[in-house]
Amino acid sequence: MTQQHPITPSSELLQLWFEQHHDYDKGINELLIEAAQYGADQELEACVDWLSNARNHTLTWNEATNYSANLRAARRLKPPSLKEQAMQVLLESGYTLDGRMELESEDIDIIHRALEQLDD
Repeated sequence: MTQQHPITPSSELLQLWFEQHHDYDKGINELLIEAAQYGADQELEACVDWLSNARNHTLTWNEATNYSANLRAARRLKPPSLKEQAMQVLLESGYTLDGRMELESEDIDIIHRALEQLDD
């Protein structure tokens, strides 16, 4: 008798990951990160579900709901805004000896997208 672990991805999700990351030279790190994030997200949601069920402990429904929301917020911080990302790129960019700033193409893209959001 084989038991599947509760956070084992579905065969459909595994196929999707394979299709997205089939070029191991480029995608193995991204695949491993995505798999780790999937497992962590599944575990967090199980904890939130358990906590939000007030019958599991002596909390009221409102307390359990608040604790559940607080747990999710604490463990899944919001990603930085595009503005914050652009500022971080500029702060971490290196300068050449002649005073020029060196940026990677993905950094330029972040700054470009942030500037596009500004009002004229």
